[in-house]
Amino acid sequence: MHDAETTATTGGGIADRKAAALNAFKDLARDPGVPKPDPILVVDNVVRRFGGLTAVEVNHVEVQRGSITALIGPNGAGKTTFFNQLTGFDTADSGTWTFNGRPMNGVPAHKVARAGMVRTFQLTKALSRLTVLENMRLGAQQQKGENFWRALIPSFWRDQEEEITQRAEELLVRFKLDAKRDDFAGSLSGGQRKLLEMARALMVGPELVMLDEPMAGVNPALTQSLLGHVKDLREQGMTVLFVEHDMDMVRDISDWVIVMAQGAVIAEGPPSTIMSDERVIDAYLGAHHDAPLSESELEAQLQEAEAALEAEIHETEGTTPAPGSAPEPETAEERQK
Repeated sequence: MHDAETTATTGGGIADRKAAALNAFKDLARDPGVPKPDPILVVDNVVRRFGGLTAVEVNHVEVQRGSITALIGPNGAGKTTFFNQLTGFDTADSGTWTFNGRPMNGVPAHKVARAGMVRTFQLTKALSRLTVLENMRLGAQQQKGENFWRALIPSFWRDQEEEITQRAEELLVRFKLDAKRDDFAGSLSGGQRKLLEMARALMVGPELVMLDEPMAGVNPALTQSLLGHVKDLREQGMTVLFVEHDMDMVRDISDWVIVMAQGAVIAEGPPSTIMSDERVIDAYLGAHHDAPLSESELEAQLQEAEAALEAEIHETEGTTPAPGSAPEPETAEERQK
């Protein structure tokens, strides 16, 4: 009886991760920058400009701990640039952000990763001339052998190296890359490189995993595998923030969605309702995509269509239409003449 109860409790604990995440968002407003019950990442007034172009201008946004949050928006919305600011791969012009309450603006990328906030890239960054296993080992932090003098004495770092290798091999088995452990990373397919990059990120032991378009360039055979691995990150207690354009994927795995347009956060909400939000529709399709035409606009469109039709007819006949003339109907008798 005790064993059955233990199994049920363990299984329930894993299953309850998603329920707990959804419960955190249950009564939240759908406003940009809405406060979260337990945010792991808090961003304030982050601005990034390139000359006269403002690529990012995020007033306030929070990412809930233990959830899978999608960051979506039309092309050019500033999503990847925003990722780059938060993870130290670019420098914001202004603004502050905290991870677990610790200020992170101005912190270099390697220290951001060391703090437990790691990211993957839209274009994978695997080191192609190293093996898959060597790529995995590189992801481990605080390696004793990275010190020049200690590296000369194997007894200082050999035990740690064995532990790192064991952890790397366990992750390769989990991501079904163990058969490729001794292959060069450059020989992997695009989907396998995505898996390798995600597995390598987990070598850090992160709390927040940021995925930049994890499905880009992945063939359908590996898509479901990647989806399962993203969901599994939450099952293990990690927080996920990912950029994606595939709305079916967003609806499938995300607990909450943040929408960016023209560098700013314009809406937030659950995946089941966010795409019906008028602000999101306007961002993707234009502010007046479904507005009725006025009489003058309708008349102008009719005149434009008539002019295009007239030009097409005369081009076919090899004649030049008279200015302001309308196309004349042609009878069978006239064609015979």
